Amino acid sequence: MPDITYSFYPIYCELYRIPFQKVPVDDDFKVSIKDYCIENGGIVIANPNAPTALALNLKDIEEILKKNQKSIVLIDEAYIDFGGETCLPLLKKYDNLVVVQTFSKSRSLAGIRLGVAYGSAEAISHLYDVKNSFNSYPIDSLAQIIGEASLMDEHYFQKNIQKIIKTREVFKDNLVNLGFEVTNSKANFVFVHHPKVKAEELFKALYEAKIIVRHWNQPRIDDWLRITIGTNKEMNKVIEFLKSYLKKNEEIDEWKK
Repeated sequence: MPDITYSFYPIYCELYRIPFQKVPVDDDFKVSIKDYCIENGGIVIANPNAPTALALNLKDIEEILKKNQKSIVLIDEAYIDFGGETCLPLLKKYDNLVVVQTFSKSRSLAGIRLGVAYGSAEAISHLYDVKNSFNSYPIDSLAQIIGEASLMDEHYFQKNIQKIIKTREVFKDNLVNLGFEVTNSKANFVFVHHPKVKAEELFKALYEAKIIVRHWNQPRIDDWLRITIGTNKEMNKVIEFLKSYLKKNEEIDEWKK
């Protein structure tokens, strides 16, 4: 698994005493395909990744599958609907591929704890063998009904997704204009860094303004913030706050000179 990714992967590995290796992403937080073309007991990659919001293309994922045909390659597509390229079409070609998705993000149904796994008949049968022992969130009948209902209105779903993507792209442009470095997000959040402001200080300032973002006290990303995309009004509020904050910082820097 990448060294910068969804935090529960290593936690679950440790809980069930599964040996694992974190593979460093490069300086741009990108996954290097060649690092996954070695002997292993299985591969887990979030695509798009969290918190970096970066996505691998289908060609890169297929290269990993080709080089690891004796290992299960699990691709977590929790954020795939926000601009990533799903690898579901590859299921017909690769029995070692398992794709997991969730209703918590693009379907806005985090409360029902509903997800889905796609894979070969053999792979899914193994999941069934252990699901009652390891699954923290057994699916109840109400969750199933709600999940099915959410799939019936594709027009609303696509309209909502496009609205989020549009808001994200405008927000990214506004951040860049303020001097932020922003990764090429394919998720419903952005991963940002400002060269003149410490992320931890900005995190605290945003919190005091009742704007909640994510900050990690973790090597390599301790100077970055993850900001979830909300409504246009909410994102405009964030931008206005950042403008004011950065202006005050510039004035303080000038005064110190």
